[in-house]
Amino acid sequence: MKPMLFKNVAIEAVACKLPTTIITSAEIESQLAPTLERIGIKPGIIEGLSGIRERRFWDIDQQASDVATLAAEKVLEQTGIPREAIGCLISTSVSKDYIEPSVASLVHGNLGLSDHCINYDLGNACLGFVNAMASMGMMIDAGLIDYGLIVDGENSREVVEATIHRLQQPDAKPEAFRDQFATLTLGSGAVAMIVCHKNRSTSGHVVNGSVTRAATRHSRLCLGQRDRMVADASKVLIFGVELAKRTWDLASSTLANWNDAQIDAYMPHQVSRRNMDVLNDKLGLTPEKQHLNFPTLGNIGPAAVPITLCQASESGRIQSGNHVALMGIGSGLNCSMMSVTW
Repeated sequence: MKPMLFKNVAIEAVACKLPTTIITSAEIESQLAPTLERIGIKPGIIEGLSGIRERRFWDIDQQASDVATLAAEKVLEQTGIPREAIGCLISTSVSKDYIEPSVASLVHGNLGLSDHCINYDLGNACLGFVNAMASMGMMIDAGLIDYGLIVDGENSREVVEATIHRLQQPDAKPEAFRDQFATLTLGSGAVAMIVCHKNRSTSGHVVNGSVTRAATRHSRLCLGQRDRMVADASKVLIFGVELAKRTWDLASSTLANWNDAQIDAYMPHQVSRRNMDVLNDKLGLTPEKQHLNFPTLGNIGPAAVPITLCQASESGRIQSGNHVALMGIGSGLNCSMMSVTW
């Protein structure tokens, strides 16, 4: 696929909401203590291997559409954009209220958006939000809409608690802990972004272009259900970084100013400290340019890249005119990299 080069696309605003319930890695291990002792695993392994100290959970009754709506209300309030101006709503949540209807339709209804605003879910694991930005950008460049709203709400409580329960069973084996380890690193959060025609934008945050590469021969390395996720974490790391390198090389040859010297800040999808270290080494990235939040938020799926962008903006980590790289990778395996002039 050729690179997507956008002419008229801007990020007007991004807003995020985080749960208040914090669950530490030490707390999870305390619940698994008998199993860990029986299978010969020392305390501290979750934080030791992943670098994740804690993650957050929404209340058990808070659904993906509920928390996505909270973030959407926040970004609409920040911008003052009329709801009737929103021409498209896309939800990228891995977490789902139901198999059907779509999360997008529920959020659309919660927000009271107009009947001319099309709405649908876009699912591509942890890459979904970046994919939605590209899809929305194509609609804007085609003149179909002036404003679009992308939302994502993730609540990992159900799958993490179900995994803890399985691993607490007296017949749980070391292989079960290994295969479900990645589940224990999952976190929760919600985020919303308004993308618009740059002539309508007051922010000046321009989306320049994006590239995507796939390696679906590795599509079964991470398999997730509502209450269970099984992953070969070592192979996901190896093949994921290989795919990221191919995507980086494509971006370097097709997107303007795409090199470490000319990129001011990286907003990466974040899984663990080990993954970031290997990625930096393979791609030749400057680690200090990355805005990282995985130690306190864990892996928040497709919400990770936009929440990282939101926090970097709110903290002043990125400034007007900075060249910002959004770097997403998801189970499948798929990888996208997007150039933004903030």
